Amino acid sequence: MSEITLIEAVALALQHAMEENPDVVVLGEDVAVNGGVFRASNGLYEQFGDERVMDTPLAENMIAGLAIGMAAEGLRPVAEFQFMGFIYPAMEQIVSHAARLRNRTRGRLNCPLVLRAPFGAGIHAPEHHSESTEALFAHIPGLRVVVPSSPARAYGLLLAAIADPDPVLFLEPKRIYRLVKEEFTPNREPLPLDVCFTLREGSNVTLVSWGASMVETLQAAEQLAAREVSAEVIDVATVSPLDMTTILESVAKTGRCVIVHEAARSGGIGAEIAAQIGEFCLLDLLAPVQRVTGYDTVVPLAKMEHLYLPQVENIVAAAINAVEFE
Repeated sequence: MSEITLIEAVALALQHAMEENPDVVVLGEDVAVNGGVFRASNGLYEQFGDERVMDTPLAENMIAGLAIGMAAEGLRPVAEFQFMGFIYPAMEQIVSHAARLRNRTRGRLNCPLVLRAPFGAGIHAPEHHSESTEALFAHIPGLRVVVPSSPARAYGLLLAAIADPDPVLFLEPKRIYRLVKEEFTPNREPLPLDVCFTLREGSNVTLVSWGASMVETLQAAEQLAAREVSAEVIDVATVSPLDMTTILESVAKTGRCVIVHEAARSGGIGAEIAAQIGEFCLLDLLAPVQRVTGYDTVVPLAKMEHLYLPQVENIVAAAINAVEFE
């Protein structure tokens, strides 16, 4: 067992999937010779050759369309967009074709496709490199949206995404690519999609988050414990479709919920979670659902970026407000 980073876990998952299945191919901008902008595909070109690891032009719409055609013909492509902020030219292909192929052909064709994209703020990048717009894609039927928050979950969830018969948008929180390290053995075993992971048991308040914000959420739980507040921590992991069963059971137990995400507040995944808690768990609530989120603005540039991202103290304050609500 060794300690590895999240980006190393992604690279290992790609390598192991390609070793297990010759139909798995990798494509995208600079993914072959250079090993990817974050080195997620480093060494794959040398190991598997140019027929399975392919550099593409700077054309996101083409990357998505090519990958959909490959998937429809039996391959299992893993296509990379260098940053989520560059994914929008490919939305026509993703929304109108990848997500609808099974339905359109009445099950004759499916689309076993993974679209990888580094996303989120926190690395002092320009604005188009700091997007956190997972809610846009979570609204699309037929498209699964997965966000890992640790090396072990990145590894297991990516293996599961590659094996899935339908398209998966796999969003990798680049702020924690090398920030978070974890000891685990890459055992080639996938983790289940469409389920939340309860990272910490608690009885006073439920903290719900995903992606890079799990770092601050877990830190907040530690600080709450020092104040004798027991926080249950849930990593959503698959933001579409949502595993509301796990969240509702936790909220029914604790009576309080704080939802944390760095995406803009309005219309976010947190709003959907809060709505379903209100719909199905209203009589269990002891306080209004709290949200700690990004703002309804473009992510600011480096000097103000920390003001945009949810901070530990804000999560702690929201949890205390919920616990002390009368």
